[in-house]
Amino acid sequence: MFTMRLATAADIPGVAALIRSRSTWLEERGMPTWRDSADNLAAQAENSHGGMWVLEEDASRIVGCTTVQDQTPPWGWTPEELAEPAHYLFTTVTDPAYRDQKPGTLIALWAVDHAAREGKEWVRRGCMFPGLVRYYETQGFALLHEVQRTHNRIYLMARRAERLSELDALFKDPTGTLADRI
Repeated sequence: MFTMRLATAADIPGVAALIRSRSTWLEERGMPTWRDSADNLAAQAENSHGGMWVLEEDASRIVGCTTVQDQTPPWGWTPEELAEPAHYLFTTVTDPAYRDQKPGTLIALWAVDHAAREGKEWVRRGCMFPGLVRYYETQGFALLHEVQRTHNRIYLMARRAERLSELDALFKDPTGTLADRI
């Protein structure tokens, strides 16, 4: 069983290992990686304000993570969009060994449902690669803006937050209350 929970400082080694595993997978395919910043990215787990969530298997192995912010970065979005309550996802990383179980999609669907439960209207995210745009579109995100930032082109995407009733059975804990379990 998978569980989605807030990360803690104790998760830093597991998140760093996850990022290095994904980096190896990306390097084998000639793609840019996070290897040089793995420790800095993993350190987000100890942010006392929360924000990094981990997807964990059987309370023993981290198989994915994402960072959730309550504020959308101000660049690239219209003033009207920035005024709408939204969660912004970034630094989503999954273990390639779990690819068949689609942990990235599980995280995205959890984020859509989680945002709705928190009264947000949108889940937003950005990426730098057209291949990721196509992948996020399969999760129901739509490309809204393309922005040139220094040396990178950023693709800004969004999906309306909504309760996903098909996930209810996957998210219920033994007490019958909604929990962040997948």
